[in-house]
Amino acid sequence: AGVGVGNTRVGRERVRRSATGATGAFPRPLFQMSPLVASVVPSKSVAIFSQTSEMKSRGEQVNAALCVGQPDFPPPQAVIEATAEAAVKGLTTYTSLLGTLELRTAICSYLERKKGTKYAPEEILVAGGGKQAIYEAMVALCQPGDEVIIPAPYYTSYPDIVILAGATPVILPTTAGEGYVPTCSALEELLNERTRMLILCNPCNPTGAVIPQARLEEMAEILRRPEFAHVLVLSDEIYEAITYNVPHHSFAAIEGMRDRTLTINGFSKAYSMTGYRLGYLAAAVPVIKAASRLQGQISSCASSISQHAGVAALRTPDEVMAKHVAELMTKRDLGIKLLKGIPDVLCPTPEGAFYLLPDISAYFGKQTSTGEFITSADDLARHLLNTYKVALVPGDAFGAPETLRLSYAATHAEITDAVTKLGQCLLALR
Repeated sequence: AGVGVGNTRVGRERVRRSATGATGAFPRPLFQMSPLVASVVPSKSVAIFSQTSEMKSRGEQVNAALCVGQPDFPPPQAVIEATAEAAVKGLTTYTSLLGTLELRTAICSYLERKKGTKYAPEEILVAGGGKQAIYEAMVALCQPGDEVIIPAPYYTSYPDIVILAGATPVILPTTAGEGYVPTCSALEELLNERTRMLILCNPCNPTGAVIPQARLEEMAEILRRPEFAHVLVLSDEIYEAITYNVPHHSFAAIEGMRDRTLTINGFSKAYSMTGYRLGYLAAAVPVIKAASRLQGQISSCASSISQHAGVAALRTPDEVMAKHVAELMTKRDLGIKLLKGIPDVLCPTPEGAFYLLPDISAYFGKQTSTGEFITSADDLARHLLNTYKVALVPGDAFGAPETLRLSYAATHAEITDAVTKLGQCLLALR
């Protein structure tokens, strides 16, 4: 009585087969990794940043400012003060798994005021960053056999998160000539009975593309068809506060799309709170319940101190953010002007976020002065770093192997130095 299945012969056999595979050797190697983890591609931007750190530790001067995707301005002063206040007042304990009611209520107010979307606090899950919220939503709703459509170029983590959720990533190509905005015809070709989700990163990392309202409406019209009624939309809007003279429209605000949309947002980009690790998912209650059940077994609640600071961030006057956006636009324009001075480099002017994604494929097949052939953006990025001491991220990490990604959330001097040396590097190839 009371004997667990693992203590029976059948139970032990099940455990053994689960651990080694039906025909696997037993015992297996001590540090044999899970096939699931082995399928995950290491972050290219993290690898480059690590290499530049090592170079700097050896005393080398390296310009790595344009390879990191974080703002170059500090958090609002009210956020800093709220951070200290939380520690002093003892707001250092666990909160509700969903997040504090104060923060979730503030998020609801923000979404209604800024995006025209109404949510109740129980439809908000606060997570340890937007990436965690994406992962939890994906795992909660996808299963083997499902397909998830991802427009490319894409945020580097999307395909791996889809794979970790047991689903299959399906890539929807976009082009520089189209401003990297997905077309409805391409979307229609990929939608089928296996499609579980469409991911929209709007504004987009790494292209800076902002999807116009008319295009979003057209996509929604397709998804309203009875044969696509099972498809959800994960709308990653982490850069929604950073657009240049164009409005941002939330997919959840489109008629009939609210309950089919999983809105991801957070505090890292708009408020420069990358280290606070604070993001959220806004969705229908069943989705929130499923995602929070998963979060309860991963990390529990987000940081209580970060959540208190998040409330202060959402109360920041709009003019504070407007100042930062105006400054970012001058940096964007500087980067575009310098890139246009390099022959055969194509780069659309982005309308949001803080990235440039120039196509440098015209220089593939050429040689360096030492005889090294440049056959890919990866080769070029390596040569640029080793010879010119400038770190940029090759576009293959974003599903755009003909490009390099530049983050212009840097100083004017750093932008000028990096793009000038990129031009020197390209023009020196033969």
